[in-house]
Amino acid sequence: MQGVAITLLIIDAIALIVLVLLQSGKSAGLSGAISGGAEQLFGKQKARGIDAVLHNATIVAAVLLFVLTFAVAYVL
Repeated sequence: MQGVAITLLIIDAIALIVLVLLQSGKSAGLSGAISGGAEQLFGKQKARGIDAVLHNATIVAAVLLFVLTFAVAYVL
């Protein structure tokens, strides 16, 4: 049982890395670095299409990573 949980944890960690790398950057070049991301803080733009799907999948993968990590550490 512990081997299955650790295997799922490794698969989820790899999936989370891939999902983060697939997302597009929020700041565009040097202008985004100078402003410090203030456009995203005060802007009312919602992600659409594949960006929204990747964002939601990243949240699910991150929550699953925490649950599996606690399960491996404390239960198993």
